[in-house]
Amino acid sequence: MQAKNYAIKEWAKADRPREKTMVQSSLLLSDSELLAILIRTGTRDRTALDLARELLQKGGNNLRELGNLSAKELMSIKGIGAAKAVTSRAALELGRRRQSFSLPDRPQVKYSRELASYLQDQLRDHQHEVFEVVFLNRASELPRSKLRGFVINA
Repeated sequence: MQAKNYAIKEWAKADRPREKTMVQSSLLLSDSELLAILIRTGTRDRTALDLARELLQKGGNNLRELGNLSAKELMSIKGIGAAKAVTSRAALELGRRRQSFSLPDRPQVKYSRELASYLQDQLRDHQHEVFEVVFLNRASELPRSKLRGFVINA
């Protein structure tokens, strides 16, 4: 006999990911629960949390690897369509941008490691070779346009 798969709306309110976030904090949620909130709905057979767990498995249970997967790869999971795949990729990109080192409008570069750290964060997840050129003025400041990247198609 197969166990019944209960929809999240049938769970106790304290166990639901959205309600947990409202009452407690999103810091207490697992990666799969956070993804389930983004996915919003499941399928007839699987909850949004089940889909989120499968998404994480597809990325090797690593958010960085999950962020490297294409929308097409995410859509290979039954129940993940274009909208859910794009939403997941957008959220992971927002997280990457938030984590990356931010520079003020006209930063003065005092140490090369600051610039190296910024560039590493910006270039880390590219699937192709990227060539960055950094121009500084005489005061060792980046111009207002900040960094300009040039993609080399290998």
